[in-house]
Amino acid sequence: MEAVPSSCLGRAAPARAAPPPTVLPRALRITRPQDFRLVLRRGRRAGRRRLVVHALATSIPRPARAGLVVGRGVGPAVVRHRVSRRLRHLLRPRLEALPPGTDLVVRAQAPAADATSVELGEDLDAALARLGLDHHGSGSSAAAPRLTD
Repeated sequence: MEAVPSSCLGRAAPARAAPPPTVLPRALRITRPQDFRLVLRRGRRAGRRRLVVHALATSIPRPARAGLVVGRGVGPAVVRHRVSRRLRHLLRPRLEALPPGTDLVVRAQAPAADATSVELGEDLDAALARLGLDHHGSGSSAAAPRLTD
């Protein structure tokens, strides 16, 4: 009788070489609580119905970063995570066009729960434009307050 290889010893699924392009890389995220506080307290803000964007220009030579605040007022966990995923997806291309050292904190409001990605994108673009940081490159970093270390 001939041995047959077990299916559990078969080929493993190929590992991903890089995260999908919709993921916001860690280097582009604000993760430390003190960084969130700094942007919220010292940055400028522009609000729309579904979200509020806080922006602070720093002198730190690094790519623009973003952090999200999606609180319980937006809805249950499933809804909050959906809103977060949509905002992360929308932020990635916009961050690449912002001046280096810019930090953004995007706070989702309760109406964001029922918003489509298109509506969230429109609100995000309008808020960035009000801050002088439109992602089409015509904004200036002078519109956001600058923090020097």
